[in-house]
Amino acid sequence: MATRALVLVEGESNMLGFVQAAQNLRLHPITLSADPSRYNYLAAGGIEVIRVDTDNLDAMIRECSRLRAIYDIAGITSAQESVYATVGKLCRHFDLPGPNPVSIERCCDKFTQRQLLAEAGVPIPAYRLAANATDVERSAAKIGFPVVLKPAVGIGSSGVRLCRNFEELAEHTNYLLGGNHLWHSSPRILVEEFAQGPHYIAEIMGNQVIGITAADFGPPPHFLFRELTFPAPLADEEHERIADVSLSCLQPLGLSWGPTCIELRWTKRGPVVIEVNPRLAGVPDPQLVQLAYGIDLITEHIKLVIGEEWNFRKTHSHVAAARKLVPDRDGILDWIDGDYRASAVSGVAEVKFYVEPKSPIVRKGDNRDSIGYVTAVSPTLAETEAILQRAVDSIGWSITPFSTLGEEEQS
Repeated sequence: MATRALVLVEGESNMLGFVQAAQNLRLHPITLSADPSRYNYLAAGGIEVIRVDTDNLDAMIRECSRLRAIYDIAGITSAQESVYATVGKLCRHFDLPGPNPVSIERCCDKFTQRQLLAEAGVPIPAYRLAANATDVERSAAKIGFPVVLKPAVGIGSSGVRLCRNFEELAEHTNYLLGGNHLWHSSPRILVEEFAQGPHYIAEIMGNQVIGITAADFGPPPHFLFRELTFPAPLADEEHERIADVSLSCLQPLGLSWGPTCIELRWTKRGPVVIEVNPRLAGVPDPQLVQLAYGIDLITEHIKLVIGEEWNFRKTHSHVAAARKLVPDRDGILDWIDGDYRASAVSGVAEVKFYVEPKSPIVRKGDNRDSIGYVTAVSPTLAETEAILQRAVDSIGWSITPFSTLGEEEQS
């Protein structure tokens, strides 16, 4: 009898969790990647890795056809948004459960997403599409400052900035169009009203809201998550309104299958949808859901992918939170430590460092700036926040600025 296998296409965030969940379900994980050297999780062992051009659908179909002669391919999936439409096309080709590729492609284009939500009457910020600096300036003047500038296609807050006046607007427009931002298609900029208020993330599977995460950002003009709390401390009415608005996004975008995470802000007019992500949220959101409710979203997602029945029943009800570790300067990381001390704090679930000493630190103003995170859980919000703070206080690092290094070399 052929070994049952799960094909994983690219992806870094959550992928070790996908591999471990697959193995726990007695599936053989196979990763397809254009550049496997990018992913540290592949060193975990027990993972078959195949190099293939994941932007070439025909090449992917040929490789999966070859694998089907060796394995019983139970499912194909990914945690990476940029290849998720390709995953949907592969699933359709091989008659496997998967997302609708047309829906994924429409949703990943933020302008198209905005149009579809607006037509359905979903509350969203005012927005305009711009292709050049003149368009950007006119759009911002029409909407009114402050505005948010973002690429029409992108993830992880890459290229997203808050602009509070024409000077900041011109500076970031020049950054986006002047060759500094990497575009994977023709440059198109979304100019949006800055919806002000607390930020929330609805964690959805199928048509079911599993829970809502509260998110805090670091200082503007960037939108870098600093702390996440699940479940969000909301009154029942607030939870219901956020859940209702979130679910109202699914039908217009055709997202009734699988995971979706929807970002919103609670403004003066109530919940306003900032972005609909047609995928499972990245680390550490699924981990917080599992800590707080005992629901393993990654495992349940894989069950859906391989055609098995999923289970979203809570086994307990705690409060989990994560704090991201973010440097305040560029330079060379001299040292980082305290992970063992932080891990020893009762209630800490995980301490993760992404960097090693002597690594260069170059901040980009997006989610790539995080050099690690700490997660904690307890029965109450106050206790979890206290645990998290004690753990973070025990972690330290030192960065020597590049300018200082240059001065030392000259001397």
